[in-house]
Amino acid sequence: MTADGVHPADVHTADRPPLDGLRVIDLTTFLSGPSATQLLGDLGADVIKVESFEGDSSRAIVGPALGGMSAYYLANNRNKRSIAVNLKSARGVEVVQGLIAGADVVVENFRPGVIKRLGIDPGAALAGQPALVWASISGFGQDGPLRDRPAYDMVVQALSGVMSLNGHPGAPAARLGIPAGDVVAGLYAVIGILAALQARQETGRGRLVDVSMLRGQLAMLSYQAVYTYLNGAAPGPQGAGHDSIATYRSFRCADGRELVVTANTPRMWQGLCQALGAGELAADERFSDAVARLRNKEQLWALLGARFATRPAADWVDLLSAASVPVAPVRNVLEALGDARAAGDGSIVEVSNGDTRFENVATPIRFPGTAEVEPGYPPALGADTIGILTGELGLTRPEVESLIADGAVAAPADAPADAPPPVMQQLP
Repeated sequence: MTADGVHPADVHTADRPPLDGLRVIDLTTFLSGPSATQLLGDLGADVIKVESFEGDSSRAIVGPALGGMSAYYLANNRNKRSIAVNLKSARGVEVVQGLIAGADVVVENFRPGVIKRLGIDPGAALAGQPALVWASISGFGQDGPLRDRPAYDMVVQALSGVMSLNGHPGAPAARLGIPAGDVVAGLYAVIGILAALQARQETGRGRLVDVSMLRGQLAMLSYQAVYTYLNGAAPGPQGAGHDSIATYRSFRCADGRELVVTANTPRMWQGLCQALGAGELAADERFSDAVARLRNKEQLWALLGARFATRPAADWVDLLSAASVPVAPVRNVLEALGDARAAGDGSIVEVSNGDTRFENVATPIRFPGTAEVEPGYPPALGADTIGILTGELGLTRPEVESLIADGAVAAPADAPADAPPPVMQQLP
């Protein structure tokens, strides 16, 4: 309690986003880093995205686009401001160093050593700002034999064994249809940043956070890693099933739709047999317990598959749900997003700049009773250059014009000194 009888926890406004007031300098590109900094922005941090004059490389990914921005970029860069800086210019480097000097967190995903060669030294920054948290995301970590190799999502999926588990037996290895290598690294980076910020509350000191995409994928192996150590052999492609649970798999129904069943317990096994009208399976010695079912899984799958093929998937979902057996239809992405939108629980957000809008998946983290951050439209390249230079660095308009004339920074044409330009305006 304070001297006036107020509990310290009550001093802070309960409905503020949890990272409100935190300044993050985003020196990342493509996906792993931008996904991390977007999450920090979703949680209330002020994220300043530092881009080259060419911009984040994901801006130009071939595929769907809106307002001159690729869907790839739009998906991972909401709730940020953009400043375009030439890091090959000494004055440009000084601008970034000035931004770092006013920051709580820096996130970068250069290959180890590259950012230091550009003139921005994490060690020197931490020495001058002991409270700074500096997160480095790389393919293989800051040390080790692969540290200098470039890495993308599929590279770490391949090296980690993840691709070998995906797909069906007898088929070639298949990459996951989601960018797990990138996104998982981004999530671990945020976890590391939050842990470092918590420690800073006690010590007053920040620290380096080193996140490797490959280590992230290895960690995602979970029980498969321990299975491998104990069995002394690599597991094969998992297909639609599970290594340990025979009744944990997908089945095709009469209408051609697939569903998944996860009957993990004896009660669920009995419920599955009841819902299918297959009481004889529950009494069959071949399937008497989990061990027997796994030993005779091929026979069991054939019998269950024949039952599921007699009715549409929706019928089986209703019957199995009524029997308290975990079940779900296999949705495609369009259907899944439609379901999420229809649920009305905030899983889907509309991101708009007034003239242009799109829908995206919201951060899954909720803080009941806390105001959520309104999703800010991903910034156009350099859209906030002038506002950041005059606001965060306190530069005058002539000083800003000098930086632009020297090629140290770039800004959209006709940008006012006291406000960012229209979001969709491009650099001249």
